[in-house]
Amino acid sequence: MIRVTVWNEYRHEHIHDLVRSVYPKGIHEAIAEGLREHGADFDVRTATLTEPEHGLTQEALDATDVLVWWGHMAHGEVDDAVVDRVHDRVLNGMGLIVLHSGHFSKIFKKLMGTGCDLKWREASEKERIWTVDPSHPIAAGIPEHFELKPEEMYGEHFDIPAPDELVFVSWFEGGEVFRSGCTFRRGQGKIFYFRPGHETYPTYYHPIVRRVIANGAKWAAPSGSARPIRGNHQPLEPIQ
Repeated sequence: MIRVTVWNEYRHEHIHDLVRSVYPKGIHEAIAEGLREHGADFDVRTATLTEPEHGLTQEALDATDVLVWWGHMAHGEVDDAVVDRVHDRVLNGMGLIVLHSGHFSKIFKKLMGTGCDLKWREASEKERIWTVDPSHPIAAGIPEHFELKPEEMYGEHFDIPAPDELVFVSWFEGGEVFRSGCTFRRGQGKIFYFRPGHETYPTYYHPIVRRVIANGAKWAAPSGSARPIRGNHQPLEPIQ
């Protein structure tokens, strides 16, 4: 059983009628529903920006194996103390899945150490996502390519470190390409960035997108290995 917390700032749904019509229960609930569709693999809870400590107390994070993050218009409102708390948990083994505009979140930028900027365009165009590492666990059951329409365009150059693994690449109707499925390791934690998910489009109901997120959560879950011992250390053998 993988304990997953789906975090969403939950701001667009309260102020934009179109977003509310697409995600009446919130983007977080649509993502959580997709994870629950995959049966007993996941124990899923949700958290949002307006909850005390954004729903990410130390106790909540200690009970989370994988944190899924969606944010867009309220990145600056996320408390730095909470960001530091999440950062520490990732370094100590908690998995992190960052979706779509979460590329500009404080936590993703802190973990990447770069600006994480990119090109973008809202033109309701077609996105064709290619599986470029079909042997990767996140690509399990995913076809060679699949299409989303409509979607928002993200284009290169994406200001991130070179990914440890590149699983998906997107092509857009307007001609741009984008590294849309990237993995990273920080400390003991595994991070998966997955591009699709503009708030006005029903992307998180798409069965293949849901499968990718579920695969990502399984991949990012802690391995269960012992926590490394650091600092001054006594010798294991007598030193002559």
